[in-house]
Amino acid sequence: MELPNIYKGDYRLLTIPPLILILVSVFFIPQIKMGVDFQGGTLITLTLKGAVDSAALASQLQAEGLEAKVQVFQTTSGYQAEIEVPQSQDLVSAESLRNQFNTLIPAVSDLEIKAYRDSNYTQEYNTKKQELEGIADQMFTMAKMDRNQMNISGINDLQKRFSEAYSTVYKNYQLSISDPIDRAVDYDSISVQTVSPVLSTHFIEKAINVVVFSAILSVILVFLFFRNIIPSIAVLTGAVADVTIAMGAMGLFGIPFTLQSFAALLMLVGFSLDTDILLTTRMLKRRGDPRENAYDAMKTGVTMSVMAIVSFLALFILASLTHISTYYEISAVALAGLVGDIFATWGINGVLILWHTERKKGES
Repeated sequence: MELPNIYKGDYRLLTIPPLILILVSVFFIPQIKMGVDFQGGTLITLTLKGAVDSAALASQLQAEGLEAKVQVFQTTSGYQAEIEVPQSQDLVSAESLRNQFNTLIPAVSDLEIKAYRDSNYTQEYNTKKQELEGIADQMFTMAKMDRNQMNISGINDLQKRFSEAYSTVYKNYQLSISDPIDRAVDYDSISVQTVSPVLSTHFIEKAINVVVFSAILSVILVFLFFRNIIPSIAVLTGAVADVTIAMGAMGLFGIPFTLQSFAALLMLVGFSLDTDILLTTRMLKRRGDPRENAYDAMKTGVTMSVMAIVSFLALFILASLTHISTYYEISAVALAGLVGDIFATWGINGVLILWHTERKKGES
C-alpha cells in the first residue's frame, strides 16, 4: 500500500498535529521523576523466596522507619523486588562536610608549616584550624563519636578520625536500609546501587555538558553542510521536537530520568538528524517538483522510522515480560521519540523545507 502524498494542497496544515503534540509534551515534562542516577539515593534489587505484595512490603518498611518505593514482579527466575530509597539528608550533610574538610585541609597544613617558620602566620593558622575543627566536630556529632576520647594530637590525626567518622555515618545509613529489609522480607540474593549526592551532581553536570556540546556541534556541522540558515534551523528543530515529545511521554507514563533514558534521548537526536538531513538533501539537491521530492523522501524516511519502531517495540515487549528496567526505559523513550519523529519531521521540517524551496524557486 503506497502512502498518499500529504504535501498536495495546503501543506501548511500539516504543522498543526505536531505542534499540538509538542505543546502537550511541554505540559507533562515538569512531571518527569528523577531516577537514582540523577537524584541520588539507593536502589535495592532482591531475588525473593516467594511472592510478596508490594503495598504490604512498603507499609512494613515504613513501619520500620524506612520510606521507600517498592515494586514486586515475577521473572523467569522467580519473584524480584526493587526498593528505591530516596537520598538521606544525613548522607547529604556528610558529603557536604567532607567536601568542605577536604578543600580546607591543604590550606591548614600549609599554614601550619608557615606558622612553625614564621610567627606572623600563627593567627591565620589558628583561625583556619578552628574552622577545620568545627567542620570535624559536626561530622563527629553525626557519627555519635566523642572527640574527647580520640586523643587527637595534630592535623593528621584529625584527618584520620574525620575519615573514620564519615565511614561510620555511611555505614549507619546502609544499616538503616538493610536492617528493616532483613526483618521485612525473605530473599535469596540482594544487589545494592547507591548514588551519593556528589556523584548524582556529577552525572547532572556531565549530562548538561553532553547536551550543550552535541547541540553546538550539530549546529556547526548542519550549517557547514547546507550553507543555508533555513534548512539548518529546520534540521535542528526536528531534533528538539523529538526530544521534547519523548520527554513529554516520560512525564505522562512515569518513565524516570536515568542514565538509560538519557542515552535513549541522545540516540533520538542522532536518528532525528538522520531523517531530517535525508529530507533536506533530497529537497535541495534534486530537481523537479518540490512536493514530489518531499513525498519521495517521506516514503524512505517513514520506512526507516517504522522499522526502528518495530525493533524497539520488540525490545519493549521483552522488557515488559522480563521486567528489566534498563531495556524498558530505553525502548519506551525510543518508541515515544520515534513516533514523535514521524510527526515532527514530515509535519514541521517537511513543511518548512518545502516552503523554503518553493519560495526560492518562485524567486528564480
